[in-house]
Amino acid sequence: MEERNDGVHPQTDDCGRPTRVEFSGAMDLKWRLSQARGYLGLGMIHEAVVELDHVPAGMARQTEVLALRALVLQEQAQWPPLAEVAHELVQRQPAESGWWITWAYATRRGHSLAAAEAILLEAERTHPREAAIQFNLGCYACVRGDLIEARHRVDQAIALDPSFKEAAATDPDLVRLRETQGASRPSAPEIT
Repeated sequence: MEERNDGVHPQTDDCGRPTRVEFSGAMDLKWRLSQARGYLGLGMIHEAVVELDHVPAGMARQTEVLALRALVLQEQAQWPPLAEVAHELVQRQPAESGWWITWAYATRRGHSLAAAEAILLEAERTHPREAAIQFNLGCYACVRGDLIEARHRVDQAIALDPSFKEAAATDPDLVRLRETQGASRPSAPEIT
């Protein structure tokens, strides 16, 4: 096999067409992550997993790899492993509110609503103006039956980001809040 100047070693089929490209080090990581993202974008979850599983062992715990692994685990509905990966990402990047939300989401599905709520209450201290955290806390409160807290949290989310008004109109966690809308607070803005 002839080596090209860029260090890439092409493998070819019987017709001489490239079938696989092998890289080393950082280039291999970039290639595998790019491939995994592409597969994930196409809904080819198994292929994305294969690419991530071939990331060199010494690079498998890098933040970029873990972030992509989290997306794959979410697509696979693998809640306990997703919670573990998201927790690690929160420890590495606490300023990234999305990791807190992902950790809580996976924890709710894999463990309990109470544990997920505790995560978001902690996240709220760092991200008090994050609408998605307020909205999810509102959903959790509604599921627990605390409609006053749910109304407060959902209103706060909508004030921070008006797009949550649409989400509030359809989120299944908020059914009880919508059903009792006028009864507990006639002056409350209607979730529609």
